[in-house]
Amino acid sequence: MKSIDNKILDKIKKAKRGSLFYTEDFLSFGNYKAVSKALERLVNEKKVCRVARGIFSILEQDPHLGEIMPTAEKITESIRKRDKARIILIGVLSLNKLGLSSQVPMNLVYHTDGSARTVKVGNRNIVFKKASPKNLAVIGNISGIVIQALRERGKDNVTDDEIQTVLNHLKNEELYRLEHDIKLAPEWIRVIMRKALTNSNEK
Repeated sequence: MKSIDNKILDKIKKAKRGSLFYTEDFLSFGNYKAVSKALERLVNEKKVCRVARGIFSILEQDPHLGEIMPTAEKITESIRKRDKARIILIGVLSLNKLGLSSQVPMNLVYHTDGSARTVKVGNRNIVFKKASPKNLAVIGNISGIVIQALRERGKDNVTDDEIQTVLNHLKNEELYRLEHDIKLAPEWIRVIMRKALTNSNEK
């Protein structure tokens, strides 16, 4: 009969390298304590990598760089799928995504309707903050980020060049998503976003 260690290793090896697994994924092989101990042994034996607390992987291999750790963004998306949660990035990261800031934040901060938590990944943190349904009701990937980025910048600090950058991004948003999300923004942000609607209608 296979040990829990071997059953866990077999399951991970059947997946594509770099796939992420959680302690809970192996509870069919034993109770939580037994599975946690088995994962600890596999990590100590360097057969499996602990990517973050409770998250494990057999890392992708690069011929020149060796083992490649998954990005914080990949881990974030994995947690979102596992929790079946809605998330939207906020803070400096939203500015960075739109090219309004060159600053790469150490902490990736998201609003979520899932559990509030902080996940430490190397020297970075992924922070999930519980948010109201309204803050997560956006349906556009671009317009949702725009709202958060402008909120982060602040009404009195947004420059004309930054507004133009935002409008250039919004050209790539689907019209019905933009129309939906405008209603969820503060009035001063709506004024900016409506310009994208006007530009679209003039085409």
